[in-house]
Amino acid sequence: MRIYLHYSLVDIKAIGYELPSHVLTSEDIEERLAPLYKKLHIRPGQLEALTGVKERRQWGKGMPLSEGAIAAGRKALDLAAMGPEDMDMLIYGAVCRENLEPATACTVAHGLGLPDHAHIFDLSNACLGMMNGLILIADAIESGRIRSGMVVACESSRQIMDITMDTMLADPTMASFTKGLATLTGGSGAAAIVLGRKDEGNRGHSLLGGILKNRSACHDLCVWGPDTGIPASAPMKMRTDAAAVLRHGVELGRETFHAFLKEMDMTGKDLDRIICHQVGAAHRETVLSAIGIPMEKDYATFPFLGNMGTVSLPITAAAASEQGFLQPGHKVGFFGIGSGLNCLLLGLDW
Repeated sequence: MRIYLHYSLVDIKAIGYELPSHVLTSEDIEERLAPLYKKLHIRPGQLEALTGVKERRQWGKGMPLSEGAIAAGRKALDLAAMGPEDMDMLIYGAVCRENLEPATACTVAHGLGLPDHAHIFDLSNACLGMMNGLILIADAIESGRIRSGMVVACESSRQIMDITMDTMLADPTMASFTKGLATLTGGSGAAAIVLGRKDEGNRGHSLLGGILKNRSACHDLCVWGPDTGIPASAPMKMRTDAAAVLRHGVELGRETFHAFLKEMDMTGKDLDRIICHQVGAAHRETVLSAIGIPMEKDYATFPFLGNMGTVSLPITAAAASEQGFLQPGHKVGFFGIGSGLNCLLLGLDW
């Protein structure tokens, strides 16, 4: 049985985003890791060569996540020509949250000035959180339960990258470097997506439908959290079996893509453009080759923004639209995948 989604009433009205001002280059990281590089005889430049990431952004120390999310939310509302009073639902879908309770969505909703009838809550599903939030809001609009809503997130890579680099320097082995390499691609940013009914407000981008699949047997391939669980009494850590994530992720992505085309009654040629979750160069090339999508149909931001978790896909879509890569009338695929593993593909009429 496939889990599929169909929509006839829902538009993405706008995508807003906020980026940190501080740029952290791969050269900066390698300078910090110089003792490790020297011991392991790793030549400078390997981080960018292995991942394709030249630079990424970081928020200032101590900046509340809600601050970035609120800034992105305001931009999305302005672009949609809508007010906070129009939002019937707000979902905060980031990996990074301010507290176990209350929901970070509460702080964001207060900062934006949402009405007291709005549904507000957090949703967590690794890098797929914003995509999951998007379909929950779309489902609520399609059913008539709400008329519009927003999914928002703010991700910060600063803390986990600092911890990972300190761990590498304390344990300067190839195993330590390999396990932490994926973490060093991490970027920071905030994004917000406003959805509403097609027959109300400005014309948006029509959400057509999609499909999702999981490979939950792979839940232990990428883990980020405190050593001792929650409540935490030890520092955070992140470990990733990048080769296994790529191998199983490609298998799941290929399977989901073929199911997506069948469900949407499309062929790969019918898709004019695709926007994927941003991981790195090897992931991009392997996935596109596996599903038979030419490179020129894809838009990449990871070289200068890194992997920003849940906000990577919406920020990439917004940037692609700003640059004219996405044009009205294009059939566009949003291809999301997250640790766990979960894969969610959506089709849009841009």
